[in-house]
Amino acid sequence: MGELEQFLSAPATLVLLAVNIGLSFAALQNPALMDKLIFDVARIRRHGEWYRGISSGFVHGDGMHLFINMLTLFFFGPTLEAALGTVPFLGIYFGSLIAGSAWTWMEHFRDLNYRAVGASGAIAGLVSAYAMFAPMAMFLFPPVPAIVYAIGFVGWSAWAAASNVRDGIGHAAHLGGALAGIAIVCILWPYIPQRMVDEIVAAVTGF
Repeated sequence: MGELEQFLSAPATLVLLAVNIGLSFAALQNPALMDKLIFDVARIRRHGEWYRGISSGFVHGDGMHLFINMLTLFFFGPTLEAALGTVPFLGIYFGSLIAGSAWTWMEHFRDLNYRAVGASGAIAGLVSAYAMFAPMAMFLFPPVPAIVYAIGFVGWSAWAAASNVRDGIGHAAHLGGALAGIAIVCILWPYIPQRMVDEIVAAVTGF
């Protein structure tokens, strides 16, 4: 199956791309809609608007934020969906999205001014899951093994979240989403961690 055929045969990925792009552009043009969907600690605490933990994952703060997340979804989504099936793929996506929002809540629930948007938690979960299934697959430029990227990503996110780094990036959502992706894979496919280790050892030792 070619890349185009694989992409067109990934219905969940197509829908997620369409909804993210459509809602993000609509919200960027309509501040009232953005305000309704954004992750807002004050609104959640005062009015119990817990839906924002999911709705905020479908809007983005600007075009570049949207582009990076959707480009990552475009490259990783079809492969994972084709390999795992649509339902398990959606389980990882939404499980990671919710976990990213939950981790963000735990980190910032005292800060009534904290607001956040983006699918980064869900995307981080997909990337960490991909790294477990194909740890030695190369991506980025210069190319690095997926497992190296995933370890570095989780480590950086953990440090940045613990250090309360304020650089406009939702490190707590990244960390929660990435860890959720790993946990979901371990629960649904318990043989994968050992297979991942075997592949890494084989690649490093040449056996």
